[in-house]
Amino acid sequence: MNTSQIHATYNSALHFLLSGFVKNAFDKTNDLVLELQLGEYSDRLEDLQQNYRLLLQYYVSGIEDPQRKSVYNKIIAKIFVLNTEVKEELLLRNSSNFEYSQKRYLPHTKKYNSNTDLFNAFNYFYHQSVLLKNSDGNHDVELKRLRSNYELLLPEIFRIFWLTTIFKSEDKNLFNQIMIKDYQGNLEKSMVISAITLNLWRMFDETKIALLLDACLVEDQQVKQRAIVGLCFVMVKYNRFLHFFPSIRNRLVLLADDNHIVENFLNIIIQIIATAETEKITKKMQEEILPEVMKISPMLKDKMDIDSLLNKDEWEEENPEWQELLEQSGVSDKLKELSELQLEGADVYMSTFSLLKNFPFFNEFTNWFLPFDAKYSAINELFKTDDNSLLTAFVNNNVMCNSDKYSFCLSILQMPESQRGMLKQSFKMEAEQLDEMSKDEAILTPGLVSKNISKLYIQDLFRFFKLNPQHTEFSDMFSFALKMHRSFLFDILAVNKDFKTSIAEYYFLKNHHSQALELFEEIEHDSDPTAALYQKIGYLYQQTSQFTNALDAYLKADFIQPDDMWTVRKIALCYRLTGNFEKALEYYQRANYLKPNQKRILMQIGHCFVDLRKFKEALNIFLKLDAFEGEDIKVWRAITWCSFVSGNIQQAEYYSNKLINKEPTSQDCLNAGHVAWCQRKIENAIKFYRMSLNLQQNNWEIFLESFNEDRKYLISNGIDTDEIPLMVDTLRI
Repeated sequence: MNTSQIHATYNSALHFLLSGFVKNAFDKTNDLVLELQLGEYSDRLEDLQQNYRLLLQYYVSGIEDPQRKSVYNKIIAKIFVLNTEVKEELLLRNSSNFEYSQKRYLPHTKKYNSNTDLFNAFNYFYHQSVLLKNSDGNHDVELKRLRSNYELLLPEIFRIFWLTTIFKSEDKNLFNQIMIKDYQGNLEKSMVISAITLNLWRMFDETKIALLLDACLVEDQQVKQRAIVGLCFVMVKYNRFLHFFPSIRNRLVLLADDNHIVENFLNIIIQIIATAETEKITKKMQEEILPEVMKISPMLKDKMDIDSLLNKDEWEEENPEWQELLEQSGVSDKLKELSELQLEGADVYMSTFSLLKNFPFFNEFTNWFLPFDAKYSAINELFKTDDNSLLTAFVNNNVMCNSDKYSFCLSILQMPESQRGMLKQSFKMEAEQLDEMSKDEAILTPGLVSKNISKLYIQDLFRFFKLNPQHTEFSDMFSFALKMHRSFLFDILAVNKDFKTSIAEYYFLKNHHSQALELFEEIEHDSDPTAALYQKIGYLYQQTSQFTNALDAYLKADFIQPDDMWTVRKIALCYRLTGNFEKALEYYQRANYLKPNQKRILMQIGHCFVDLRKFKEALNIFLKLDAFEGEDIKVWRAITWCSFVSGNIQQAEYYSNKLINKEPTSQDCLNAGHVAWCQRKIENAIKFYRMSLNLQQNNWEIFLESFNEDRKYLISNGIDTDEIPLMVDTLRI
């Protein structure tokens, strides 16, 4: 089998499992096992088939077995795990994918023969570093050597937990040793969690999920938040099979009993959903804002007077014309929108820092998951002085994620020393303020620290899956960003109704209509619905073009809370969209009764009369609007048409001329042609018809379609049927 056939066979086996066709699933699993040719897996498959045959025999013989469902689920779970492991072994042999290439190289790249030796190497670094720092004399060279060796250990421990297929007892022991509270290696703790997450993203493993669940309970927020983020993604990816693993469910239920952890999950799921906006923001930066800024930069240069630089007052005074240029170009509004998004926690720097991921630092795969550490040798030159302003600014900076902080520092290191000094000085001026702000935030919002950690880690993951040179060889985690509510985990967390409502409201706020609708429908069935809930459900049905369902929801809202103006208008709209113009008119007239003489309501009433072919009634409405508004092209257009079809040609001509003298559309010119023809002003009619054609880029099909729709009104206004082909041919000449 090639890699495509391996994946296809594996997916077929899982499909049959979920569909209840266990015999077919066994056949597909057997195909994989035969390809692998390893006795261990053949034996496991035979045992499972034997157990399933016994289950079927007991069922056929009519034996009551209260454990049948449990046994069946265990068999399904074991078949799923067997398929996962066999697929992994086959891909290890056959796949050229980056991960499997790394797996094959792992035994040859290890510097330590055992996990115990590796852990001892970490401990040696910490022990020796403390001794040297506390002893007399200058030990910079030795400390630098120790640090360099330590940084080589980080990729090794990452690869062990990322690439190992089955965790043995020594792997679990290493995990436990690293995660204990007294162990001081924060970098390796965080890296191990990311490695296990990436391992699980490649292949399902109940034991590895248990380790992530363990990590959700540690005190270290960096570790805890990474573990919860990883769980969110893993749970949604393997959602269809999780109910076959009761131990995972039980652990999740216990987690959900902790309100603080539930709040963490809520924040993280919202942050993951928010990543759907990141690519939109990046696109806006690249396609709208930056090109506009480039356009106006020469204009700004022309506006700046070089002599003004000599005067101190003028030096500090900004030219108000610059702001005018920004506003005229539309850039100001776009920048304001980005600022508002940033305040909401949106990732607005993806576009900027995507250009700064080509440093050799990022050639080391594991560095994409590295927490920011000012002591890291690639950047520590910036932080060598006693002045901690840079360190304070970076550690307390909750805008840039870890990956972007490294990018920024590496960029600074490429600057001349003089520019670097100026930059440090600017940081120094703001460092104390940043420090005070972070302290105040921590006091006022106790959960803010964990929220910021998870937000920045999610941004790190987003950059990995979008920007890493090998990102195309990984299944994108963020393709599941808008599926977080469709998981076993979410159902457990959503026992708290506020949890589900919060996610639904966030989907609604961000215009993810289908996802919001799914959740609001569940809320409708699980609670006593309110008018506001039905209004939102109706609106979401409307936005997804399900107008009959929208109407039903709006009517329910109207029943609970009668005469709400917004609801009445929406009911009218849905009746009109579904073709029930009588009912649409009834509700628009009801809206007009609630708030008389509102322009948009009167316009809709007029349009309903037009839909019902009651043109004189419509004309009365539009003339009333014209008396109110005076200069409204839409009203003139409606009056022109209604006057024409109801036979008031003189009035149609008056309003048609007003339109022609403004900025006429193709339809305005067509109507002007009709009016002129009905007055026997044939040359004018031809002129207007040709204007209409010209505005349609001389598209005859569109023109004739519109023209022929109006035949009956031309005839009712005195045009002979035989004249119509003559006019059309005249226009063709």
